[in-house]
Amino acid sequence: MNLNYRKAALALALGAAGLLAGCSKAPVAQHEEVRPVRTVVVGQSKGTVGATYSGEIRARYESQLGFRTGGKIVARLVEVGSHVKRGQPLLQLDPAQESLQLAAAGAEVDAARSRVGQARLDLRRSEALLTHQFASQAEVDHQRLALDQAEAQLRSATARQQFDANQRGYTTLVADRDGVVSSLRAEAGQVVAAGQSVVTVAADDEREVAISIPESRVDELRQARSLQVAVWAHPGQTWTGTLRELAPDTDSVTRTYSARISITQPDPALRLGMTASVLAPDVDGKSAIRLPLTAIVDGAIRRSVWVVDARTGRVAAREVKLGSAQNDSVLVTSGLAGGETVVTAGVHMLQPNQQVLLAGSGK
Repeated sequence: MNLNYRKAALALALGAAGLLAGCSKAPVAQHEEVRPVRTVVVGQSKGTVGATYSGEIRARYESQLGFRTGGKIVARLVEVGSHVKRGQPLLQLDPAQESLQLAAAGAEVDAARSRVGQARLDLRRSEALLTHQFASQAEVDHQRLALDQAEAQLRSATARQQFDANQRGYTTLVADRDGVVSSLRAEAGQVVAAGQSVVTVAADDEREVAISIPESRVDELRQARSLQVAVWAHPGQTWTGTLRELAPDTDSVTRTYSARISITQPDPALRLGMTASVLAPDVDGKSAIRLPLTAIVDGAIRRSVWVVDARTGRVAAREVKLGSAQNDSVLVTSGLAGGETVVTAGVHMLQPNQQVLLAGSGK
């Protein structure tokens, strides 16, 4: 009984081993992974990503005005927002000190004029005495020299009087152009120094938009052929603008370039300080292909996209060159001709010649 049991167990073990040996020789079926992806059919479009810059309405000319002499302000004759004319008084300094200096200069002129008159009389007397041999030629020359000195002192005193008269006039600050007072930085009773800016007058005529440009968009703005200006206060209305000024260096804080966009035909609706936006609709100026940033595969030295073969459903890498980028879009300047099906999602999970399943497409 025990022998029969052993024989049965041995037969069962041999059968299992044979079965395992037979299974190991059978080939294992390999299933290729088909990865679902999102795609887009690319096409030529205008070379732009709709570059928009925010700024504010400013005057083309702004005068930072200050007194040409120091003193205490005794009167403020305008307010912020006041419309002024050229030559209109804005602020007044206490003229007491300048008036005293002007009076002293006038007295010096009178004294110098008297000295000139006396020197002329002395010269005439000396010349008359010389004709009768009662005076020497040296004495006459000395009187002539004294007259020249007196006349020079008179000219100096007259110039000093004119200088003090100008200083007296400088105690009244006047507008240098027609415009509107955009800021006042002084009050009555305040003591200001000569040259200190206290009033800003914005000219009435031209208007422009002050914006800041990142370094990656400077060349595009230079090449823009048309600019559109819009303000929040007047939705749906636009004005044509042109690039007038671009700073050669960046701001030390924002690291952006300051630019001024001149508005071609401004109207009274554009008030100073309004929030404005500048649209550059053709910054690249040529046709290009626009793709989502998610479609770009960044390599070590190049950038590429996955192009799907319409017949086989397999992907192949295509090297591309990129242009401008904004938000979630980028322009492809070369590498695609238009009409290709490009993968826009799942690009980093793909391998060359991999089978894909199109989960969605669009134009």
